[in-house]
Amino acid sequence: MTSNREIHLASRPQGWPTEDTFRLVETEVPTPGPGQIVVRNQYLSVDPYMRGRMNDVKSYVPPFALDAPLDGAAIGEVVASEAADIAVGTTVLHGLGWREYALLDATAARPVDPSIAPASAYLSVLGMTGLTAYAGLLEVAAMKPGETVFVSAAAGAVGSLVGQIAKLKGAGRVIGSAGSPAKVERLRALGFDAAFDYHDGVRESLRAAAPDGIDVYFDNVGGDHLEAAISAMNLHGRAAICGMIAQYNATEPPAAPRNLALVIGKRLTLRGFLVNDHNDVRAAFVRDVAGWLRDGTLSYDETIVDGIENAPEAFIGLLRGDNLGKMLVKV
Repeated sequence: MTSNREIHLASRPQGWPTEDTFRLVETEVPTPGPGQIVVRNQYLSVDPYMRGRMNDVKSYVPPFALDAPLDGAAIGEVVASEAADIAVGTTVLHGLGWREYALLDATAARPVDPSIAPASAYLSVLGMTGLTAYAGLLEVAAMKPGETVFVSAAAGAVGSLVGQIAKLKGAGRVIGSAGSPAKVERLRALGFDAAFDYHDGVRESLRAAAPDGIDVYFDNVGGDHLEAAISAMNLHGRAAICGMIAQYNATEPPAAPRNLALVIGKRLTLRGFLVNDHNDVRAAFVRDVAGWLRDGTLSYDETIVDGIENAPEAFIGLLRGDNLGKMLVKV
């Protein structure tokens, strides 16, 4: 193959991104230099944090450049190698997604074993998504057995794993919010003790699901969900702030939470985190999750969109909440 297709950032969105935010560009398949490899991508990860990188603002990760390919987690097969340690045919995990062929230094790729789990799993339950759920719940929020846990966007890639891990680690009650009746039913099938459609009212639904309050909140949404969680939290409650998707496309300041003063009297802890700060628990994460997958006690969902040309629509769909579990693009 000599043709390589990439998705470039054509413009910086104001509010919601559209198809015009992106551009499909055809280039030549790259040739590796010394110490480099070329990977034929198989799956691309599509994640909410990518919306923030479309803005030209200072953040914990640099913004995407205009008229250049976007990037993100991907997995694929090495098709050309000038590196002694990675042979052609090796399956590797790396960070140059949003293109069919990726040229990178071999040191930036991590070989994985596709015989242990499907390749896509290394972008979801066995990858950054799974570690985010594991570390956020157990390290950041420090969940203890018997506690009540509330998870927002609980049918998404991270949230669905948080709820299951909470149950597996001894939570007394696990509650999830989602965006449709079908997703609510899926949460119940995954073992959540209670689940509700946030369109029915977050504060009221949470109060009904947790009449004795909550001890831990895993936040993927922010806004009214965070406000409701603060009101429902018991003394010394903890919140792991993973994401705030409710305001990623907002053009005005968020209206909520309006009850932050409760943090004082309840002695609450609201702690933001990035998954890369918790690589020290990766070994425990792999051990636990691999065991749960083997014995069938942990499930994961994937929404797979076919074709690099459809990656923009997959991303917009993710922001709309079209996905169940992890949103991926099959290249």
